[in-house]
Amino acid sequence: MKINTLGSFGPVSRLTLGGGGIGQVWGPTSEDDAVATLRHAVDQGIDLIDAAPGYKICEAMIGRAFEGKLPVGVRVTTKYSLGTVPAAEVYDRFRTSLEASLKAMRLQRVDMLLLHSEIRPDDFQYPAGQPPRDERSTSLSLYREAVRPAFARLVQEGLIGHWGITGINHAAATIEALADEPSPAAVQAIANLLDSPGEMNGTGLAPRPRDVIAAARAAGVGVMGVRAVQAGALTNAIDRVEKSPTSADFDRAAPYRDLCRDWGEDPAIIAHRYALGISGVDTLVLGVKNVAELDQALEAERRGPLDTAQLAAIEALGLR
Repeated sequence: MKINTLGSFGPVSRLTLGGGGIGQVWGPTSEDDAVATLRHAVDQGIDLIDAAPGYKICEAMIGRAFEGKLPVGVRVTTKYSLGTVPAAEVYDRFRTSLEASLKAMRLQRVDMLLLHSEIRPDDFQYPAGQPPRDERSTSLSLYREAVRPAFARLVQEGLIGHWGITGINHAAATIEALADEPSPAAVQAIANLLDSPGEMNGTGLAPRPRDVIAAARAAGVGVMGVRAVQAGALTNAIDRVEKSPTSADFDRAAPYRDLCRDWGEDPAIIAHRYALGISGVDTLVLGVKNVAELDQALEAERRGPLDTAQLAAIEALGLR
């Protein structure tokens, strides 16, 4: 497993095990599968696990798999979707969520806590039909006024080692946040060949993930790439029958699957190799839910980024 530097967080494995798959967010899986996947990831050299209380059983499975004692060198992140709340409540909300996560994982601290809600301009209005903006997003002014001080306090108290942000939507506001001091240790950004966050983006704005990644690089902030296969849109089959942005991405990616078929390659492996080759992505967060899916991603990492001709063929499809 190759090692990269994730900003001030330090050295990390090229792959991170995300918690959504093992937490049953990305389709059905058993608790035994989740535990086996966690242990297999560590055995294969993955040394970062990215959890969240919103990932259903994920944190409990981390507690079950390692029984409160992480293997040497393995670190864990978790998150909290704060939204926009009164500034005086920010620290207490982070602390309450963090304490519940620590209890579930049977840990005394986490190595990074991330703001899981997107950072937006204060005056931004979402399109009709979207969830209330104060539930789904954190205003840039609240981030500056209260979120960063809350993180600093949790670091001082020894409950977290570092802090980070989610940079999925609102590229301009995210870039402002990345340029501010103090800066986060890491940002989570979209890293797939469609440049698509799928249904996560309800802003009506272009997501611009490559701009976010470049801004993080310029600020010395580590980048955790997410959604390498765009929730299954870049695989051979999708487990969603309803119409959604992800199913639309699956349809849009038909020429990509044809190309992979011509190469005799699995689209999921090629998608992971593409994401691993995106400049500025330090570690790729996997959404796998079982050992078989994890082994695909491990194969992609062993094979490394795509060669120049393969990359050019994908870009020539004009999918992003």
